[in-house]
Amino acid sequence: MIETWQADAIVLFGATGDLSHRMLIPSLYHLDADGFLPPNFKVLATARAQLTHDEFVAQVRDLLAARPEGLDETVWKRFEARLDFTSADATTEAGAEQLKPMLEGLKAPVFYLALSPSLYGRVCVALAAAGLAHDHTRIVLEKPVGRDLETSREINVAVGAVFDEERIFRIDHYLGKETVQNLIALRFANTLFEPLWNNLTIDHVQITVAETEGVGDRWPYYDEYGALRDMLQNHMLQLLCLVAMEPPSDMEPDSVRNEKVKVLRSLRRFSRVDAQTWSIRGQYTPGVVGGKQVKGYQEERGQESGTETFVALRADIDNWRWAGVPFFLRTGKRLPERRTQIAIQFKPVPHSIFDGQAKDDLVANRLIIDLQPDEDIELTLMNKAPGLTAGGMRLQALPLSLSLLRAYEGPGARRRIAYERLLLDAIKGNSTLFVRRDEVEEAWRWVDGVAAAWREAGLTPKPYAAGSWGPAGAFALIERAGRAWYD
Repeated sequence: MIETWQADAIVLFGATGDLSHRMLIPSLYHLDADGFLPPNFKVLATARAQLTHDEFVAQVRDLLAARPEGLDETVWKRFEARLDFTSADATTEAGAEQLKPMLEGLKAPVFYLALSPSLYGRVCVALAAAGLAHDHTRIVLEKPVGRDLETSREINVAVGAVFDEERIFRIDHYLGKETVQNLIALRFANTLFEPLWNNLTIDHVQITVAETEGVGDRWPYYDEYGALRDMLQNHMLQLLCLVAMEPPSDMEPDSVRNEKVKVLRSLRRFSRVDAQTWSIRGQYTPGVVGGKQVKGYQEERGQESGTETFVALRADIDNWRWAGVPFFLRTGKRLPERRTQIAIQFKPVPHSIFDGQAKDDLVANRLIIDLQPDEDIELTLMNKAPGLTAGGMRLQALPLSLSLLRAYEGPGARRRIAYERLLLDAIKGNSTLFVRRDEVEEAWRWVDGVAAAWREAGLTPKPYAAGSWGPAGAFALIERAGRAWYD
């Protein structure tokens, strides 16, 4: 294990891009506002865009001022002093050389590549050739790392030739969400849940990532990846791992990530029959979302496409804890609502002592973990309905809520951007919430198996109207297992 250094700067590559504008720069500003950035910490930016330092700073001020929380002039004055910008093509040694004046005097910068993954290797080679990559530098990579196992390995080899694995931080912003981290606390800080977290008491698990927006002008990227590679391979499998992993020995980075890798290795490989029975691909057609008529995917793209914008499938984990417990995953574009949710459905009580109407009222407990648009954890419990009835006792299901928004609301309270936690951890050198190389490759190995099974089975995307919950086959899939989607 390398010695952990606290970074003295972050260098944003692709600093004029959408991710930097929407997430990274606002997150760094909020970290500064809350006192988490060291006094002399620098926020250095580079991009191919031909901007002067003053033009870039003005651009940053405008984007921060336009955000709902507004701009605090005292914080801005401090944050502005940290900023610097150099226009350069960092994929070349000459371009990397142009960054040297900006980095002069810094001992432990973090390089953040908000770039296309196809450029990762070239940037690393250029940084090494310019003498900017050394033992105290770290690098942060955005997902997706590749589009399959082969390309993922190529990228990992190229980056690994310059940076040791301990200095590579592969980011999945879902892991920065408060509720995702709270899932770890819920499981391992409470004696209530862990004894019940197994196939003896849990019937099945549902993970849903639903988006209302379409692909739009992102289709050149999306058409190459599709829903399987864009969402399921990273975000959804990471959530599955956190739900299913064994208790780590401690919260050290490798302890947590070792347990996640075990889950990925235990995922049952897909066969042609599994593809036909336990998965469905979909592609949205014209429809109505949020009261507005929207185009279909092929209309946005301008021609026919065999890319899926919706995936639903059953995953099984072949180990002692989860044997026989199906995990149902679904994700899609142009669905009726924006929602990221984990539903843990417990089994019903083994025998009901109630009769009459109370017996009909009885439903199994369910734990709902909402990640967006609201962050909430809700446990449904059975309770006696208050009041008198002629027919005897009545039961009702009541939610026990752990809403973060309600629990921590108050003056000045705001919902944090997930990137804030991850950026702070990268600065501190804590890799617990980042994805290790073998995690990425095990996830790709399983997803590649799903894609291969689709090809063998000749499974093509089924149409679904924008604004619906996907193709009819998605409902048939879960009903075949005797369950229903939690909508």
